[in-house]
Amino acid sequence: MADSRTHPQPPAGGTPTVLVIGGGASGNAVTILLRRAGMAVDLIEARPDWNATTGSGITLQGNALRVLRELGVWEQVKASGYAFGSLGVTAPDGTVLFVAEDIQTGGEDLPATLGMQRPQLQQILIDTVRASGAYVRLGTTAEALEQDADGVSVCFSDGSEARYDLVIGADGLNSATRAAIGITDKPEPTGMAIWRVAAPRPESVTRTDLAYGGPAYIAGYCPTSEHTLYAYVVEACRDRASIDPAAYADEMRRLAQSYGGVWPEITEHITDPKKVNYTWFDHLLVEDSWHRGRVVLIGDAAHCCPPTLAQGAALSLEDALVLAELLTSGRDWDDELLRTYHDRRIPRVRTVVEASMQIGQWQLDGVRDADIAGLVGRTMDLLKELP
Repeated sequence: MADSRTHPQPPAGGTPTVLVIGGGASGNAVTILLRRAGMAVDLIEARPDWNATTGSGITLQGNALRVLRELGVWEQVKASGYAFGSLGVTAPDGTVLFVAEDIQTGGEDLPATLGMQRPQLQQILIDTVRASGAYVRLGTTAEALEQDADGVSVCFSDGSEARYDLVIGADGLNSATRAAIGITDKPEPTGMAIWRVAAPRPESVTRTDLAYGGPAYIAGYCPTSEHTLYAYVVEACRDRASIDPAAYADEMRRLAQSYGGVWPEITEHITDPKKVNYTWFDHLLVEDSWHRGRVVLIGDAAHCCPPTLAQGAALSLEDALVLAELLTSGRDWDDELLRTYHDRRIPRVRTVVEASMQIGQWQLDGVRDADIAGLVGRTMDLLKELP
């Protein structure tokens, strides 16, 4: 389904033209920032619904909120979500073992953490992209990219063609753009999988609580509004083909019912298998440059990690911010500029990916004396610095 609006015509003098492939958090964010700078931006998204209805909840750390503020959507996000500043660790029976104050990675004027319903965040970003004047086509993919020294010619799935000064691949974990430009890195499973569901928020839930042990590695929940939360249970990977989607609610409820505290209140709402999501954890880190010629990757197309630090969306949003800053700096859009983007991002991204992986591996290996708190603290201190 294509957007029928007229393509914005670049003014005389040659406004830069950019194609963004993928309308997730990073693609939407970079579109908003480049349109604000007056560039002509096309955004294509493979899904006709623009991912506006999928997902249960999302945990946003302060460094993600910092970028959302830069996008001009912080007030809407704050009104839609649930902010908090601490993390609880419980025994499987619900006994609170300790509560730690979260590090405010976005600065003291932003909450340490905010939970919100993922579809609401997506809708806020969609509305802002629309308002920016970007040309959006849904249900559309890039079928071929042909580069020369001056730009990229793109053939689309609807049969149309167009030419751009730059193409940004924000098409996620299984990025076709990444493969099309010859980057052979692919995501790999970590050995863990997660069950997620949205549910009503018990009044006593005012922060994220995590229970380690029991029948799963982790059982946790995060408030996403005054009335909602999302709950999750992490276990070892199972063959997805062996699990009937009609049994998703039964499977998650079976794992969740072994946990105490507020879990019985949550578990009674795990009834509709269509509202339960089952996903493997994957990891990816493209170590080499994230561009080839005039095509550059951002977000999950370049890196992803298990959500043990809740940094996936934050890293993707930071990518968009840094790339947009460089593209609007007045410098030539050449190899040096795009290498600068990679060089600024890779140390920070690598630290988060490796820390997220280490936490998961300690759990897989059953390491009892792992310094998870220390690793989390060191990583979060790093993320307080501007990207």
